[in-house]
Amino acid sequence: MDNLQKIIRFLSEHHVMSLATSYEKELSVCSLFYVYDVQSRRFIVASSDDTTHIKHIKQNSKVAGNILLETKSVGKIQGLQFRGIFIELTQKELKKLYFKAYPYALALNPKLWSIEVEWFKMTDNRLGFGKKIIWEASSGQT
Repeated sequence: MDNLQKIIRFLSEHHVMSLATSYEKELSVCSLFYVYDVQSRRFIVASSDDTTHIKHIKQNSKVAGNILLETKSVGKIQGLQFRGIFIELTQKELKKLYFKAYPYALALNPKLWSIEVEWFKMTDNRLGFGKKIIWEASSGQT
């Protein structure tokens, strides 16, 4: 299994991310339910225009975030950090993926967004203490 496949497997086992944004001197962090689309290498999330993080994103679309397995056992620690570009989602197929995962969200009629991932760093202590797996879109890795 290659590095990206290990990351994709981890992503499929979780569904909530922490997302960090910034604009000028203000920072924000939020939690979002996500779906990850393997084909487009994008997260799909829902959020409304009146949130601080979306206001930041409209000024600075670069974001960072993490997803983690919460555990007190050092040997089982797993976590993923990412960086990417946050944009409004227009692709109908990707919208369908989100609502398939979260059908109750349809009633809320949320605005959907995507995060085009540029970089992943996964820590997986099951592979050895502090073991890091890094993937970058620019490297051409698959």
